[in-house]
Order: sequence, then structure tokens, then C-alpha cells
Amino acid sequence: MTITGELIIGQTFVRGTAGDFFGIEAATGAPLPIAFGAGTKADLERACALAWQAFQPYRALPLEQRAAFLDAIGEAILALGDDLIVRAMAESGLPRPRLEGERGRTVNQLKMFAKHIREGKFLDIVVEAAEPDRAPLPKPALRRRNVPVGPVAVFGASNFPLAFSVAGGDTASALAAGCPVIVKAHSAHPGTSELVGRAVQKAAIETGMPDGVFSMLFGAGSVIGQGLVEDARIAAVGFTGSRAGGTALMKTAQARPRPIPVYAEMSSINPVILLPGALNERGAEIGKAFVASLTLGAGQFCTNPGLILAVESDGLEAFMASAAETLAGAPAQTMLTKGICEAYARGVKQLESLPAITPVSRGQSGSVTQGQAALFETKAADFLKTPAMHEEVFGAAALIVRCKDVAELEAVITHLEGQLTAALHVAASDAATAKALIPQLELLAGRVVLNGFGTSVEVCPAMVHGGPYPSTSDGRTTSVGTLAIQRFLRPVCYQSVPEELLTF
Repeated sequence: MTITGELIIGQTFVRGTAGDFFGIEAATGAPLPIAFGAGTKADLERACALAWQAFQPYRALPLEQRAAFLDAIGEAILALGDDLIVRAMAESGLPRPRLEGERGRTVNQLKMFAKHIREGKFLDIVVEAAEPDRAPLPKPALRRRNVPVGPVAVFGASNFPLAFSVAGGDTASALAAGCPVIVKAHSAHPGTSELVGRAVQKAAIETGMPDGVFSMLFGAGSVIGQGLVEDARIAAVGFTGSRAGGTALMKTAQARPRPIPVYAEMSSINPVILLPGALNERGAEIGKAFVASLTLGAGQFCTNPGLILAVESDGLEAFMASAAETLAGAPAQTMLTKGICEAYARGVKQLESLPAITPVSRGQSGSVTQGQAALFETKAADFLKTPAMHEEVFGAAALIVRCKDVAELEAVITHLEGQLTAALHVAASDAATAKALIPQLELLAGRVVLNGFGTSVEVCPAMVHGGPYPSTSDGRTTSVGTLAIQRFLRPVCYQSVPEELLTF
């Protein structure tokens, strides 16, 4: 497919007139060919009107037809071939194997939701028969099912140009629920977004979806982003990004005359807890594995292990020596954008400037668009009294917190904010301690990992990719796995409604 720089509004292409911008090659900072036109308020109005118009006919379609639409999106994305990967590599700086894997994940989660809605269990239908003779009061006939909430606004993520973007998990789960979707494409990868957006539009037309079931807009956050959340026809929001961005959208959504939920994935440092037995048995081995996880994708994962909690021991020294040596050989990596790289450098500098912080190791240096990995250490007592140490540094930077004993380690855990993941490394001798810690970690994070790291997120029904605030805005939900569909559904009960008037 050809990139034209146009907006996608339902079944039409529209040239945005609010100013031109270009995709940027991540490795060099140079503009890529083709200018993109930013959308106006009028474009936003048209997209929202079409989405609202499409809602009733789309939600009424047979589940098989809705599932076929999702399958067709996946097929259309695959049909883009190498053009998609090449453009995504240029705009994101991510390597080919990572993006090919991400494309597979994007297609597989569309297939997963297609299968899920064909099964129909997500409707959660419950039927209660009437009991007219029940005393002291008769029981009416009752039915309950889940219904879609309405059009959904989805914000593309910078760090996953495919799997958390135009046709990513938020879009797939919202469409599966029966909700039209309007995507605000991320400005860091406009060409990638347009290619995928055209694939979604093509699938919608070929499978007979109502006009307006999908739109994709470029534009300023103050116009398109805030405008989407403010629009009365938008019923929910899916967002992956910074805490500042997520909380701004949440405030806008709550200030509406009719507030709506914003499902925002925001900030997480993903603590890794190293228990004494595991350190003594395999401290050096864990150190190497930790660095591999820390530096994966230049550390630009929301599940990146940014915090290590460990009890003082010889095993901890072996871990640190191994991690320091491994990290020193880690090459600098191109980050998603120059702005993200600069923010990472500022975060590392701020962390390094704190009085109780000691540098452990640095990776190799690179160009102005490449991030240099960093590892620091501090003592638990200093960590507990320094809130700045608890902040996320988006990139390959981590802090080791030395604890005097397990009791001090537990004190640190209780003072942490909500997280997406918490990892626990144990040996047989740590079993009792691990068993006592897991209930605490359940309150801390949405996913508890044993003897590993949370960097890899499996797309399957059992996965939870969410957690208590500020990792997400609502710790009861997930943005990965079939349970993600529940964000865009709500229950309705039908009392004494005869079957001939019902559609289920």
C-alpha cells in the first residue's frame, strides 16, 4: 500500500489541513519522505459522528461476522508484507526481528479475540426463570448479558508501533466487544500507522462493516487527543504512555458532564526480588539474565526491570559483579525518538545526582539518538526516604536496593507504588519466605513472575497486563489477554421482558 499522509475517516481518506509534519528516522533524526496532514476539529467531528452512526448496526451484527472482520484485519496486515516492517524499522529504530515478532503478536491477538467472540462466553448470559408462586413475593423472569459501551478512542503507543497501536490490543478488544474505534495515531510512527490503518479499513469494507466502524486521525494532543476524550459520543478510552499523559486524559474524562473510563497503562518500575538462597546458588547467572532483560529493546518496555531488591550476602556480590561486567559490554541502542532518548539521559542524570546513589556500571556510549545503559545501587534506608528513587526512568536504567535482611526488604515492598509486574527469584531454601511474600506481591502488581523477568508478555487468555495505580488507571483490568474485552462492555439486566422482544 502507498503512504499518502492522509487521515482515515470511515471509508474515506481525508487530507488534514491543520499543518504538515513528517515521520522521523529514529537512527538519524532526519525527516522521512511524505508529509502527513494533521486533523482539524471538523475532522474529529466527522469521525465521531460516523462512529456513533456505526455503533448500533455494528453491535447488532452476528458474532461470526464480527469475528470474520477481526480475522480479515490480521490477514490484511500480513498482506502489507515487508513494506510495513521496513517503514516501522525506520520510524522506531527497532530491529527487524523485534518488529516481525510484534507483527505476529498483533495478528495473533486479533485471531485470539475472533475465537473468543465466536465462543460467546464474553456475553456472560445468565437466565433466571420466573417464579410467580413464590412467597411472600413472586420472582420476575430475569436475564443478564454484557453489551458494548459505545465508540472507543484508542491512543497509539510509542514503544509498540504495531502491538499497542492502530490495530493493537486496545483496538482489537474494543472491536471484539462491538465498539467502533477511533485511533489517535502516534506522531512518532505515522507511516507505520497509516499502513496498518489502511489494512483495517480494507478489512472493514471487504467484510461489510458499517461506515465509521474505524477511523484514524493524526494531530495535536490538544486538538485531537483531548477532543476525542471530551466528545460526548466517545464512551471509553484506551491509552498506553506516560503518567502525565494518562492522568491528563483521566482528568478530562472525569470533567465531562457524563464521565467515562480511561483505561491507561502508565508507569511501572517492575521490582525484581532476589532472595538469599537464589543469590547464593546462582547469583552470577541471574546477573547476566537481568542485564539481558534490562537492555532488551533499549529498555523501552513498560515491563522493564528497573528495580532490584536484594538482601546483603556473598551471592548479592556475585550478582552485582556479573551484572556490572555484562552491562559494560552492552552496546548503545537507538531509542524510539530523539525526545525519548533525551528524556532518558535526563532521568539517568537525575538519578545519578542523588547523594545516596552509587554508580555500578554503564553500557557503551553511542550517538545522540542512542541510549547508554546504566546501573546504580543504594541502601534500603536511603531508598525509603527518597521518593525520587522510586520514579521510572524509561530506558535501560535500573537501581539495586541493598537490604539488611528480609524484614527490611518487606518494608521496601510495602512502600512501592502499583506495578505491572513483580519478579521473585527463589531457591528451595527460600520457599517459606517466598510463600509469605507472594500475598504482598499480589497487592503490588498485576503479574507475579517466579525465577524470571516480566519483560516478555504472552498473549493468551490467562495473561494480565495491568496493575494498581500508577501502573494503570484501573488495577481491576488488563490490556492483554481475552479479559481485556471486559473494559468495553457493561452488564444489562432484562426484567420481565418476553423472549420475542430480545435479541439473545
